[in-house]
Amino acid sequence: MAKLSVNDLEKIKSDSAPAIAFQDRTYCLICGGTGCHATGSIAVKTALEQEIEAKGIADRVKVVETGCNGFCAMGPLLVVHPGDIFYQKLTADDIPELVESQLVKGQTVERLFYKDPVSKQRIASQNDIPFFAHQMPRALRNKGLINPEDINDYIGRDGYFGAARALFEMTPEEITEQMKISGLRGRGGAGFPTGVKWDFARKSGGAVKFVLCNADEGDPGAFMDRSILEADPHAVLEGMIVAAKAIASNQGYIYVRTEYPLAVRRLGIAIDQAKEYGLLGENILGSGFDFNIDIYQGAGAFVCGEETALMRSIEGRRGMPRPRPPFPAHKGLWDKPTILNNVETFANVPQIMLQGGAWYASVGTETSKGTKVFALSGDVNNIGLVEVPMGTPLRKIVYDIGGGIPKKKKFKAVQLGGPSGGCIPEQFIDTPVDFEAIVKVGAIMGSGGAIVMDENTCMVDMARFFMEFVQDESCGKCTPCREGTRRLLQVLEKICEGHGKPEDIQILEELSDVIRSASLCGLGQTGPNPVLSTLRYFKDEYNAHIYEKRCPAKRCVALLKFEVDPDVCTKCGACFRACPTEAIAWKKKEVARIDKEKCIQCMTCFEKCKFDAIS
Repeated sequence: MAKLSVNDLEKIKSDSAPAIAFQDRTYCLICGGTGCHATGSIAVKTALEQEIEAKGIADRVKVVETGCNGFCAMGPLLVVHPGDIFYQKLTADDIPELVESQLVKGQTVERLFYKDPVSKQRIASQNDIPFFAHQMPRALRNKGLINPEDINDYIGRDGYFGAARALFEMTPEEITEQMKISGLRGRGGAGFPTGVKWDFARKSGGAVKFVLCNADEGDPGAFMDRSILEADPHAVLEGMIVAAKAIASNQGYIYVRTEYPLAVRRLGIAIDQAKEYGLLGENILGSGFDFNIDIYQGAGAFVCGEETALMRSIEGRRGMPRPRPPFPAHKGLWDKPTILNNVETFANVPQIMLQGGAWYASVGTETSKGTKVFALSGDVNNIGLVEVPMGTPLRKIVYDIGGGIPKKKKFKAVQLGGPSGGCIPEQFIDTPVDFEAIVKVGAIMGSGGAIVMDENTCMVDMARFFMEFVQDESCGKCTPCREGTRRLLQVLEKICEGHGKPEDIQILEELSDVIRSASLCGLGQTGPNPVLSTLRYFKDEYNAHIYEKRCPAKRCVALLKFEVDPDVCTKCGACFRACPTEAIAWKKKEVARIDKEKCIQCMTCFEKCKFDAIS
């Protein structure tokens, strides 16, 4: 087809308006993110389409597969418009009733509504559900609303108008100035001001420059970037076009891990569509500006999230960091000036160009502007993607949005910043989420992983888990990280196995300081954070492991006795029925007994006992 002009964009937006506003018919928006695919949304979508066809209502009802809706724990999800009716945890068996009631008779199916864990009330409208009501979607503004594989849907929501403004109405200097005014800081973890980074590259000499998008999301529990790519890939492409104009680049790369097949596929579709419309390639929108984007698939090395390691990987070399300076803005990919931002950062750029930097800066705190996306997971009722204004207290994220801790257990800590972050304990749950406040309490913002832990979490074992990840992902280039993290892991393993000694705490502290100060890149420099933060706030648990040979959370198997407390046992037999090795002897109205020779310490009895009768 012919390449588009700005006037063509306006026409597509106008033609798409009724569908985007859900005014011309009934729309069934079914979540098509990886999480919902895994829980059966494809089968639900097929059943929905077949039932609509069988009822003869296909002319007035349209089924749209969107990207990730955000409420991952409740999938498969369906939202019906008009009306904003939210249905959750669907199966193909639910569809006949739903179609007959909702789409034929106009009557809702209350049993499929979301049930609030606090009020126990069923809620019909998506916007009335606390998980959504307390959020402010900006980077996620299109989640669950558009078909990510249809560029017209994106254009209908003001897509590519920010790029058009940057291409036709702004100079590179004006673009970087608006980015500075916005206060947008890199959302990949470091938090460096985006406008300042772009300005460095803009002022660097040379005819060849590169724009890179880091989609190599590797933190345990993190799925922010993957979800944006699956739900709104064009937002990332548009942000990269703006960045390219700002620094005079004609080539971009999106570095995405191979483990994200759906994101890779939708990115490829988006790039092909943008090229077909003339939004990528030569003479974009008739502006005279050329820019291309290619996808580079990484092999899943966590260290390639570090910018210089990522660039070496694209160059075809082993992904290992190099010393800085020189910084990539002056000497990056193939020794050319390069800017690198992550997916969430680029997703914010189009709206900043369209609304202005001051609009973006109107939300947030003095030093941390705008919103932040978190992947909320762990011991929390509402698992999913959360976007809130910077400065929002952690308590609001965990309780108001997350719905609190399951089974009425106590909140213990939240791990922010992934394996490079730290554990924030209950005493600091009112800490606002901004870059400086989070650092003060011993964590980092990171890319946005937030793992909630309840009272049954062993913090020594949690530190061991993250150190195992860091040690495994170390590229091995520098000795402090390669050998230091290995030694930290060995000490933590020894403590968890009941062989800890009093001097081990001093070893952990001193070794962590050496690794942080002497490592080459951010992996080693922040790797000991989980150890230091748990030592800072939960030293009593370390002491219990070392001096008393006891795990207070009853999670370290080597320190458990696997005995039934006769004074606490309710004689219910739950442990007896669950034991896979028949190691538990029990009769009605009698206290259970554990045969230690048959016991394989699988923790099943401990987890099934609701009365903490097993120690």
